Amino acid sequence: MSIGNSPEDERPFEDVSKEARPTVGRALQQARIAAGLTVDDVSSATRVRIAIVHAIEADDFAPCGGDVYARGHIRTLARAVHLDPGPLIERYDAEHGGRPAPTPAAPLFEAERIRPERRGPNWTAAMVAAIVAVIGFVGFTAFKGGDSGNDAKSQVAEGATPSAKSASPTPKKDKPAPPKSEPSDSAIAAAPQDKVTVQVSAPNGRSWISAKDHNGRMLFDGLLKKGESKTFQDSSKINLILGDAGAIQLYVNGKKIEDDFQPGAVERLTYTKGDPEVG
Repeated sequence: MSIGNSPEDERPFEDVSKEARPTVGRALQQARIAAGLTVDDVSSATRVRIAIVHAIEADDFAPCGGDVYARGHIRTLARAVHLDPGPLIERYDAEHGGRPAPTPAAPLFEAERIRPERRGPNWTAAMVAAIVAVIGFVGFTAFKGGDSGNDAKSQVAEGATPSAKSASPTPKKDKPAPPKSEPSDSAIAAAPQDKVTVQVSAPNGRSWISAKDHNGRMLFDGLLKKGESKTFQDSSKINLILGDAGAIQLYVNGKKIEDDFQPGAVERLTYTKGDPEVG
């Protein structure tokens, strides 16, 4: 009978290191699939571009534009798929060098301590400058007075009758610019009857929008800034996704859409030929 560890105690431990855990992108992809969401659904809910969602799920963070934006996208996508973003951010920092260390405060205080003392104003230089200015002003006044006397004598010799050319011309009144009017129901005549025309404008703020034709071809996918507008046209149907519908004003086939969109609401809309009707 031997005394000591049994063979079962000498079995190797299972690998439970951090490397065994899924990557940040893999964890986000698995959580999205488990939640029954597509990449389009996550992009619409978070306003993160579809290409960036695909890149992050493939652990490619270069399209994010930097570590700060990458952390923000990871946090947004994690919340959309019901994950705790804290462990994912920590894993990202561990794999990409961590957050930059804060600047120590000691050198700042040292720089403040060795700053030279302020000296008082140089009154001698100020007095010299003032004397030079007074002398220059006196000389200029005397010279100007002599020129004025000569001009007066010339005017008496030639006569004081003003010529017709010296009269100031009557200023012309500028015509006021015609006021810009918004598209109204009368614009229906300008819209082609055999096509569907959709104008999207952002008078109240910026909003991400996506527009596709009846074949699913992407017409536009991006941010519409405040004051900008886009017009889309198709032979039968236009599909829209509005990231912030409250900031958008729509004109379909020349008619203004009076839907009461709420700020921050995501709206999916479809418009066809004829009168504007939400599909």
